[in-house]
Amino acid sequence: MHIDIISLFPDACEDFLRSSIIGRAQRRGLLSITVHDPRHYAGGRHRIVDDRPYGGGPGMVLKAPPIAACLDALMERDQEAVMLMTSPQGKQLDQNWASALSGEGHLIILCGHYEGIDERIVEMYQPQEFSVGDVVLSGGELPAMILCDAVTRLIPGVLGHPDSAVEDSFSGDQQLLDHPCYTKPVDFRGLEVPDVLLSGDHAAIEAWRLEQRKQRTKERRPDLLE
Repeated sequence: MHIDIISLFPDACEDFLRSSIIGRAQRRGLLSITVHDPRHYAGGRHRIVDDRPYGGGPGMVLKAPPIAACLDALMERDQEAVMLMTSPQGKQLDQNWASALSGEGHLIILCGHYEGIDERIVEMYQPQEFSVGDVVLSGGELPAMILCDAVTRLIPGVLGHPDSAVEDSFSGDQQLLDHPCYTKPVDFRGLEVPDVLLSGDHAAIEAWRLEQRKQRTKERRPDLLE
């Protein structure tokens, strides 16, 4: 898979993209990510990419010409790329959507900033708008990184254990939260690891974990059971 990210702050993205699972996936050739600064597509000596909104109001709006020029250059290489745009007005990203996107060959993620992007970009290119919750952020870089991380760990071969992603919260048909996890020591400040996890009985362990997932989901996210 290849992911192109369009951002005014490429340095903020690249440090994250070189680390942890995403960094390892790139070094192993399972994924490639390129961050593009739309200023490189802006004309004039000062490479201005934003301006005041028509009609007045606070903040600045990302101009259509440099964004369009960047998108055109990327789409010229691959007309089949899936285009996404960060926006608090977009559909909320969930595990099912991330799983579907992990099967695509090429994603383009456009990061919003300031008051937003000239609406004509949305009208012309019709990107799939997504959010990470009912919250407004200063820019789309953090949501873009969240999307990259969620998608990367679902690419076959990225995670060490083949069942790691399958057992995550929100995964599978039942949409359950994950079960609690423990490691050494057995006793920590008077709190002990449940006996079943030390029993070696794999069937009993799986049954316990499933019950814990159901119980946690009922207590913390009953909406998932609906």
